[in-house]
Amino acid sequence: MSVTATRPVLSESRARPTMEGAGVHLHRAFGFTAPETFDPFLMFDDFRNDDPRAYAAGFPWHPHRGIETITYVLAGTVEHGDSLGNRGSLSGGDVQWMTAGSGILHQEMPQGDADGRMHGFQLWANLPSALKMTAPRYQDVKAADIPVVTDDDGTSVKVITGSFWGKRGPVDGIAADPQYLDISVPPGHRRSFKVDTYRRAFAYIFAGSGTFRDASRPQGVLVEKELRGEEVNILDLSGNRTLVHFGTGDEVTVQAGPEGIRFLLISGAPIQEPVAWHGPIVMNTDAEIRQAMQDLRNGTFIKPAH
Repeated sequence: MSVTATRPVLSESRARPTMEGAGVHLHRAFGFTAPETFDPFLMFDDFRNDDPRAYAAGFPWHPHRGIETITYVLAGTVEHGDSLGNRGSLSGGDVQWMTAGSGILHQEMPQGDADGRMHGFQLWANLPSALKMTAPRYQDVKAADIPVVTDDDGTSVKVITGSFWGKRGPVDGIAADPQYLDISVPPGHRRSFKVDTYRRAFAYIFAGSGTFRDASRPQGVLVEKELRGEEVNILDLSGNRTLVHFGTGDEVTVQAGPEGIRFLLISGAPIQEPVAWHGPIVMNTDAEIRQAMQDLRNGTFIKPAH
């Protein structure tokens, strides 16, 4: 009989305020340092903001090569366009998975909803060396096409990529073979979620609070303390904009706090290749980075379609 191993929590950290694009205020959970830590993922940004002045300038034209970018919009709209002539709009619940491959120039311009809210996330996934110069492509997925599974206790899982609880997400053909789930657990409930043993995994909490525990931590004690109104150390009860980095194992266990918890659970197969990184361009060697910069200067960054 197989024994289930709960993934231990290696670290918890709060996303840090930063600025990108033409002056977009956002929070970065990780990125630009120690790329092996979350391999195959490179960066994760939380661009939730309720003040249009903090995001209206957007992300004007910029290049990408060697990566895939995943944009998940919760509220508001993101208008996007690129050097290949693609145009589109992402609204609440929509997802775009862009494979930059050999190179693309694009822009993303956020617009708030009727209340001024612009909420969403962007994840960067690395491409293996064999696919760094593949042809660019898009997968734009509408909210209505993303399956949501709800269990008897009210736990719900939106399956963006990968398979979970008998449903498969609509985004496919991704090099990192990721699982990208949007999970909500009701107040006070404890649930476990299977994660392939050989994947790197992290959770990102964006509503409510809860604890992710390993076998050595007392079951639900900290959450029970909060439910009784007792003081709880913020490091023990994780809340909004908290990144949880997991060790190895085949499931993740969460105990929801008094308001429930909503989080992204993301995992992928590590690529385990050298990373050379210059802004929005990620290759394997410094020579490839220099070539990309030369291509930008001489107008050959965009490769002809074969």
